[in-house]
Amino acid sequence: MEHPEHVLISLEERHAENIFAGTKHVELRRRAMNVKAGTFVWIYVKLPVGRVVGYARVSAAHSLAPATLWRRFANVCGITRREFFEYFDGVTKGFALGLHDPQRLAGTVSLTELREVSAGFHPPQFFVRMAPGSPLLRVIENKRV
Repeated sequence: MEHPEHVLISLEERHAENIFAGTKHVELRRRAMNVKAGTFVWIYVKLPVGRVVGYARVSAAHSLAPATLWRRFANVCGITRREFFEYFDGVTKGFALGLHDPQRLAGTVSLTELREVSAGFHPPQFFVRMAPGSPLLRVIENKRV
């Protein structure tokens, strides 16, 4: 049996909260993330929160023209039309990572804790893969419900 992959992404607090509230079902990116359905997406909320707060699972990945992404995901992307098209300005293809089954952690993991187990850790600008059994993944998984 193949083990699921694990990635860590950084989000603004409002986007993370919308994922957990069930109103945001896709994470938008200007470039593709090479991840498979079933991957765990661990959510780090940027400073001033500075904590891993939960996760969701990947349902699908979509690489499409921004106008097509908007038509398909406008109601579940968590941003306004203006924000959307400003974000994708200048790119011919955008990326939407479908998310499902969001879960908050029983306890959060602070930036300090992440740096204690992984010297020099910096929250990802794009995303970072975490290997099974890695110190980062272990400290985060220990906070699961």
